[in-house]
Amino acid sequence: MSQQLLFAFIVFAIVMFFTPGPNNIMLLASGLNFGFRRTLPHVFGVTVGFAFMVAVTGLGLGAVFTSYPVLHTILKYAGAAYLVYLAFAIGMSGPPNPGDAERRRPMTFFGAALFQWVNVKGWVMVIGTITAYAAIANYPWNILLQVALSLLLGFVSCVTWVLCGTSLQSLVKSPGAVRAFNIVMGLLLLASLYPVLVEL
Repeated sequence: MSQQLLFAFIVFAIVMFFTPGPNNIMLLASGLNFGFRRTLPHVFGVTVGFAFMVAVTGLGLGAVFTSYPVLHTILKYAGAAYLVYLAFAIGMSGPPNPGDAERRRPMTFFGAALFQWVNVKGWVMVIGTITAYAAIANYPWNILLQVALSLLLGFVSCVTWVLCGTSLQSLVKSPGAVRAFNIVMGLLLLASLYPVLVEL
């Protein structure tokens, strides 16, 4: 095992997991709007969904995208369209109403896990993980190590962003402040599309 490459991969993963992106912005907004406990399925969906994507790509799906680049393009467009929809939904949402508890729900485990497949930042992370850091260990141990580190760092990152959102609950009390916060989160989610739009 290359310890220097492993250290470089950990630094890369920390930077990518903890910097703002679609997952983190949605987790922050969910923490504010729904609280920590109700956002946990979203946290586990992101964590497990991303690690599963690393595993599947590392074990062979990457070759499919190399052979059929149109599939990657389709995912990119679908992901961009879905992020625009989510940004609009977050930006237009107001504070949760006790009477709306059944209508308004945080993202589910499966919804968050499936979202990883259209998350453009997620694909950048997966491709960087699988290609640039493949030599951290022999195959398939390198994939297992990347999946394990993705699970650990992804979970810590998700929980951190949700806690940031829940900590804002005491500061953002008025319906107007919550609406303004959601609008800012929606705009940040749109801004996270900039690298994708440049390539389209």
